[in-house]
Amino acid sequence: MRDVVILGSTGSIGTQALDLVRAAPDRFRVVGLTAGGGNRALFEQQVAEFAPAYSGLGEDASVEAAASDCDVVLNGITGAVGLRPTLAALDAGNTLALANKESLVMGGPLVLERARPGQIVPVDSEHSAIAQCLRVSTGTTTFAGETNDLPDVRRLVLTASGGPFRGRTREELAGVTPEQAMNHPTWDMGPVITINSATLVNKGLEVIEAHLLFGIPIDRIEVVVHPTSVVHSMVEYVDGSTIVQASPPTMMIPIALGLTWPDRVADAAPPVDWTRRETWEFLPLDDEAFPAVALAREVGAAGGTAPAVYNAANEVCVEAFRQGRVGFTGIVDAIADVVHRHDVRSDGALDVDGVLAADAWAREEAARVLETTLL
Repeated sequence: MRDVVILGSTGSIGTQALDLVRAAPDRFRVVGLTAGGGNRALFEQQVAEFAPAYSGLGEDASVEAAASDCDVVLNGITGAVGLRPTLAALDAGNTLALANKESLVMGGPLVLERARPGQIVPVDSEHSAIAQCLRVSTGTTTFAGETNDLPDVRRLVLTASGGPFRGRTREELAGVTPEQAMNHPTWDMGPVITINSATLVNKGLEVIEAHLLFGIPIDRIEVVVHPTSVVHSMVEYVDGSTIVQASPPTMMIPIALGLTWPDRVADAAPPVDWTRRETWEFLPLDDEAFPAVALAREVGAAGGTAPAVYNAANEVCVEAFRQGRVGFTGIVDAIADVVHRHDVRSDGALDVDGVLAADAWAREEAARVLETTLL
């Protein structure tokens, strides 16, 4: 029996995690629930059903819950607000099942230096897939928090569905609406992550996350478009072989692995039906139409406060897009403008206050860019 704290319990990751708990009550006990407060009615239902020892709304509640006595903290919060809970879970010595990629991306070395080997377990399906491939080929079960010695790995290959606008040119993307951007072809996610997937900012964040989690140089991390999202990611080796992880496009498997790593939960999700005809298609990423990944590579290589600025500017621009204050292609254009105006503070001089200051600066600068150049 594992005692579990779920941060962001009313979001997509949180609700699916609770479905897993319901399906495997002999494996998990919910001892903490927190949420942002946007769906108070659902949160109250969850608290009534699971009767956790601790429950609360807001960032401070998530920080307190993350530091509580438990076996694993699932950080399913969306956005930069997840940084403080991530640090609190690590400082408390709790295993951190990390779905909040933003906290690792913006915190970078600050997060990694607080993590002991194996303390961070990735929940993003792409990074969970890579972890599974590496375990099969190398026996490695610990990642962030130590320097990985993976001499046989040539590169990591992250798959991307391509979102709802796969195949469109930049000109064809200019007039798309928030409603169209929310119509993801393979995944059911919250609004911010869904729009991030449409712009491919989410994939850019995942490239940086993979670099940090697995210690692979950012120029050896590739992105390939795979429309059906059955292959979640791949590891290519120096002898020319590639190991892939395949499963239906569901988060239940990576969530289950996040809570039990390296063990598995039986029947977490139905497998691929190998008796049916299946075609896997892989396409190159169109960097001209979707420049977010190339920008993320630039940001990840710069390090320091640059990833925090990339993430914060994106959060502001996505909200502006949802409100009709900027066009779809203007999201990444504005992020690039903000990133290139930023005076990067290097890794060696980085601290929590510096990261949060960069985050705040980027939000203000993004708002200014949106007001002055893109309306």
